[in-house]
Order: sequence, then C-alpha cells, then structure tokens
Amino acid sequence: MPPTIILIRHAEALHNASQNWSLPDPELTELGLKQSEELRDVIKKVPVASDVELIVVSPMVRTLQTMDIGLGWLIERGVEVIADAGWQENSDKPCDTGSPLKAVADRFPRFATTLSTVDPLYPHKTTPSSNPYAFTRLAVLARGQACLKALYSRKEKVIAVVSHSGFLRTAVSGRRYANADFRIFEFDEEAMEKEKGLGLDGEGLFRLKEWKETEEKGGGMGKSEKGVFGVRKTDFPEETVDEEPV
Repeated sequence: MPPTIILIRHAEALHNASQNWSLPDPELTELGLKQSEELRDVIKKVPVASDVELIVVSPMVRTLQTMDIGLGWLIERGVEVIADAGWQENSDKPCDTGSPLKAVADRFPRFATTLSTVDPLYPHKTTPSSNPYAFTRLAVLARGQACLKALYSRKEKVIAVVSHSGFLRTAVSGRRYANADFRIFEFDEEAMEKEKGLGLDGEGLFRLKEWKETEEKGGGMGKSEKGVFGVRKTDFPEETVDEEPV
C-alpha cells in the first residue's frame, strides 16, 4: 500500500520578507524561525505525524532549517532523512537556486551524510532538456511526477516532505501553502487508474488526494488558501521550440 504523505512548505525566508529574489539560497528570518517552532508544536499533536518513518527534504538552506526545527523531534527519534534535489524550488532565480553541497554540509554537519548522496548536478539549473532541474514547464512537471513515483514505491507507511510552495503547487499537489504550513495526502489510485498509460514510461499519472482535515481547514496550521490551483501560464518561461507541450 502506498504511503501517506505530509507535504510541508518551508518557513518564511529572507526573500519572502523582502521580495528580493536576488538573494542567494536565503535563510529563514526571525519570524521564520518562530514559525518553524510553531510548526513543531502543532504537528507533534497530529497523530499521523508520530508515524512518520522517513523525511525527504529539499537541499536548500530554508528547507533544511525548517526541517531541523520543525521535525527535529522525529530526527532525534531516529527517523531517516533523505535530501533530494528533486524537491527544490522551480525557478532559476538566485533565491531558488541552491548552494554548493559542500557549503551546505559545512553549515549543517548534522546532515552531511544525507547531503553527500544528493545528485551532483545540483544546484545547476541550466535549460537544456537533459537537465531535470531546468526551469521549464516540461522539466518541472516531469520532476514532480518523478518525485511522486519515488514516494509511491517506498516501503514506509508515512513520509514527511519539506519543500517549496511553487513546486508543491504546480508539480505535486495543486494546493497553496502558507509558510511553515502542511497538508496531508494519500495517493489517489482511482484517478491514477483512469489515467493509466499517460504518465512516465507508459505508467499512470501519479495523483494525490488531500485529507479532508487539512483541505477544509486550509492546511494543518489553518493558514493556507483553500481550493485547488492549477498551473498558470505565468508560472514558467515561454516554451522554446525544442520543448514539447505537456
């Protein structure tokens, strides 16, 4: 049976507060640190969170900080952490481009081992179609499907993921996330069966179905906009001639 997925957006970072997208791989603000603590206090009271057996995190500074504070209680319990470049943010702006892995490992020595397994192509986001992290509609949507496929085949029953609002909305769940908010999902196998053959390698598209508890509340913290939000034309650069439509 595929796992239950808890999707978490990082807390407020410097670029969120200043709207300065030229800040490289920004860290959390003072408010963001407090939001991470609030996340920890709230999610600890959610029964399914105590069953988390794996944490997957984007290798960016703000996601690692959010995870370390918000989910540190699970890590101390021995829950495994995997840093995965697939869960990084969409754009190629400095704020959404990661730091060299050695620099990140030096800053977060607690996670040096898991950071050592990150795809060495990270943090490069060059645009050729061969780069899975390129900032194109085709690459981002394919990356979302690859991330979901990887989770679907995991043996763990509950997995927490710490990622970014743009990627979570456009490529994974079709939902908006306030800073440090979370939503809980199951794989929608009924929808996946209907779309069989349309996804990666002839498989069905991987789809998620949100738990009623977080959908109706507007996220687990109750701070996120309610509703379903699809991909907008302005989410990605205009497609080039060598890209095929999704």
